Amino acid sequence: MIRISRTGRGGARRGGRGAGAAAAVTVLALAAVTAGCKVQPAGSAAADPSAPASSSPADDAKPGASEPAPASPSAKPSAKPSSSAKASPSPDPQGQVLMASGAQSKQVRELQARLRQIGHFDRSPTGYYGSVTVAAVQSFQGKRGLARTGKTDTVTWQKLLGMTHEPTAAELNPPTTLPVAKPDKRCLTGRVICISKNSRTLSWMIDGKVVSSMDVRFGSQYTPTREGTFSVYWKSRHHVSTIYHTAMPYAMFFSGGQAVHYSSDFAARGYNGASHGCVNVRDEGKIASLFAQVRNGDKVVIYK
Repeated sequence: MIRISRTGRGGARRGGRGAGAAAAVTVLALAAVTAGCKVQPAGSAAADPSAPASSSPADDAKPGASEPAPASPSAKPSAKPSSSAKASPSPDPQGQVLMASGAQSKQVRELQARLRQIGHFDRSPTGYYGSVTVAAVQSFQGKRGLARTGKTDTVTWQKLLGMTHEPTAAELNPPTTLPVAKPDKRCLTGRVICISKNSRTLSWMIDGKVVSSMDVRFGSQYTPTREGTFSVYWKSRHHVSTIYHTAMPYAMFFSGGQAVHYSSDFAARGYNGASHGCVNVRDEGKIASLFAQVRNGDKVVIYK
């Protein structure tokens, strides 16, 4: 606050023109303070309206441009991030997808064969990447600490290659839908038709070695196929059932009226049907070859 001293008349007269000028300056100063204005110091650029405003360097200045003078300690950093500071996308940790649902190729068949080698795919390779293959890949990925995407990416594929061998022709196109079961110990000697109910497979074995394998089906719960050790006692190439009046080609009887034989119904309907106790084979070529090799007296072993 500016104080204005009072003077008497004599003082005003004695001051003359100089005193009047001083009083005028004082009044102008008081008016500036009460209006809220800030008086610029002499020589300031803002005091000259024609002076250009100072410019600051651009945020995305190109390399090689003259560097700006360092900012004063009190200067605030710019809130706008540099456009050149954008982070590049990080690579996908799972790698590139090679195969996924809906794919159909030889590589898919190889994938299924390799997964089958280590117990993640429980049927014959088909070459089609369906829901069963997705679940198998997820199972493999989960046990190896990988993301369970169900897609075969480069990381999953390389991990699988390192744990398996190159599939053989028989592994890529196996003789049975389900894996052939480990043979029962009763099948390891002599000439044996070795049949597993759990795997639904038949293996023709000689001295412990598998000669051929094929898919089979059995009787229903009301007409079950008997289990145990038997012998082939009669072969009938063009047999017809006297009870059901149905064809039983390549029949090899082992227990009463039960026999191993070809079934056109099995070939057409698959496992939707069942026999009346016989062991049905759906591949006519394989059962024809088996019929030609089997002799009366050869052993038949049927087990769970």
